[in-house]
Amino acid sequence: MSDPKADSDRLYQDPALAQFYDLENGWAADFSFCQALAKDARSVLDLGCGTGELALALAKDRTAEDRTAENKTIVGVDPAAAMLDVARGQPGGSRVTWHLSDAQSLRLDRRFDLIVLTGHAFQVFLTEADQRALLNTIALHLNPQGRFIFDTRNPAAEAWRDWTPERSKRELHHPRLGAVEAWNDAAHDAASGIVTYQTHYRVMASGETLSAESRIRFTSREALTPLLADAGLTVDEWFGDWEGGSSMPSAPEVIPLGRLVTP
Repeated sequence: MSDPKADSDRLYQDPALAQFYDLENGWAADFSFCQALAKDARSVLDLGCGTGELALALAKDRTAEDRTAENKTIVGVDPAAAMLDVARGQPGGSRVTWHLSDAQSLRLDRRFDLIVLTGHAFQVFLTEADQRALLNTIALHLNPQGRFIFDTRNPAAEAWRDWTPERSKRELHHPRLGAVEAWNDAAHDAASGIVTYQTHYRVMASGETLSAESRIRFTSREALTPLLADAGLTVDEWFGDWEGGSSMPSAPEVIPLGRLVTP
């Protein structure tokens, strides 16, 4: 994959699979953290916005707090048309400006007070070149005093070890399909840091199983730091989780909160 919800991943591009996205990725601590950051931001860019839950919440907050703020803007970007179709159809979807685009080549000719990339979307950038392109996009779209934040799983925590059929099995309730059994399987390549994993959904009423294969890259804080610097970005604080925990070697997440390097 070359970008969040990239073109080649059926998990995001196939409407039959995209319908499970919100069941698996509902409101969580990352959204709450970003919502608090966005409180004073007049413009927010949500890269890899998926079905738009965070962007829609920020647009709702904006409308409730200041109905006359003409320059307050929420923009959601995703390369998966199936994801954006869901986002546009959500209540309040017209309050957000949606763009179908990958993050590497995105050029909106405007800057934002806050840029967010949640849901471990950074990990779908499988090469250093793609990671650099994403970070350059962030730098090009950030206001001089603006901030950015994103997350990537800490490779030292080895989260993929729990992505086995036995450990990952779970039951979801789909509003139309009823009970759905879901599970994952994964293989880690130590040389590249890339994990290839499968996601399976079995609709219990019909017995139909839908599956997709995805690839993500695990990048350490040490490897990420020079890439940020090369893009002209500096980190004000590193977090180890979305509750604001410190960035320890054993922390589950690597979360940089930063801004542009000032001359």
